[in-house]
Amino acid sequence: MNAWSVGRGWRKARKKKYNMDVETIRIGVIGAGSWGTALAHLLGDKGFSVDLWVYEPAVKQNIVENRENRMFLPGIRLPETVVPSNDLASVASGKQIVLFVVPSHVMRQVSGQASGHIDSASLVVTASKGIENQTHLTMTGVLKETLPDALVSRISVLSGPSFATEVAKRLPTVVTVASGDAEAAAYLQRIFSTPYFRVYTNDDLIGVELGGAVKNVIAIASGIVDGLGLGQNTRAALITRGLTEIRRLGIHLGANPHTFAGLAGMGDLLLTCTGSLSRNHTVGEKIGEGKGLNEILAEMNMVAEGVKTSKSVYNLSRKLEVDMPICHSVYKVLYEDLSATEAVYQLMTRDLKDEMLDVR
Repeated sequence: MNAWSVGRGWRKARKKKYNMDVETIRIGVIGAGSWGTALAHLLGDKGFSVDLWVYEPAVKQNIVENRENRMFLPGIRLPETVVPSNDLASVASGKQIVLFVVPSHVMRQVSGQASGHIDSASLVVTASKGIENQTHLTMTGVLKETLPDALVSRISVLSGPSFATEVAKRLPTVVTVASGDAEAAAYLQRIFSTPYFRVYTNDDLIGVELGGAVKNVIAIASGIVDGLGLGQNTRAALITRGLTEIRRLGIHLGANPHTFAGLAGMGDLLLTCTGSLSRNHTVGEKIGEGKGLNEILAEMNMVAEGVKTSKSVYNLSRKLEVDMPICHSVYKVLYEDLSATEAVYQLMTRDLKDEMLDVR
């Protein structure tokens, strides 16, 4: 076990129900984008045997030959414990933990294909952030529809402020794992934790997922503000009111309001709205500078989840009659040709309200 192992305390945790022996735990990571590769790197670095499902044959070959995912996570050498594969069935089968880290719009297809190969005793974790366009389901909702009934109660969520590149460089990062099973959450907490990757537990799956998904829409808005050169006052207001919208939707769907003051809420929102590595902020910034959405997306080789999620949030909030003016403005800028400057003007000239009454 290497220097980043969690130490003796990790081995003492709940041995009766879950296997805590690093030498026998096998983990399947489904998705080799930047975040999936970073998590495979973290787990492999701890000594776990990790099979990494890679969609692109060329990316798999690159990892085999160079021990590096130069397409999505360049400059990071993967340990020999991480084995890339294009065979989804083999990556999903025979694992104690199966971790889904695919773009939200392909979660249904990929999880459906993997479904019959996942052991009924496996723990399933999603680290994907998004809301499905057609059904308005979060990723756990999609998994509950595609996986066998025996696995539904074994689904957890890993989320929080975490740029893949910084995690892969072992920079201190703090996230949360949410599960309806406190023992499963504690087990996964120890599986993922290292001295540079601190994991808290949470029992609010829907709140953690909504925070991770909707913050990408607000991050596009934040990028637009920066692209327009509107200043830090504007961005601070945008982030604050954006959090109000996330919380408002979350409460309507049964989330714990305290979740949105934590890592999966304010923490992830701040990072994605202000960090230079944020793909969603980058999309918004280029829109604010005058570029078209299709042109922006054509220049990117990774997914900006907020682009698709903005459509889901717009339609879901309208169906539920939840007031989310910032998210609605982002949708109209992306899909209805509303100009960025006009969107800002409309937001600033809405009816005046009491702030404390308006948080609900």
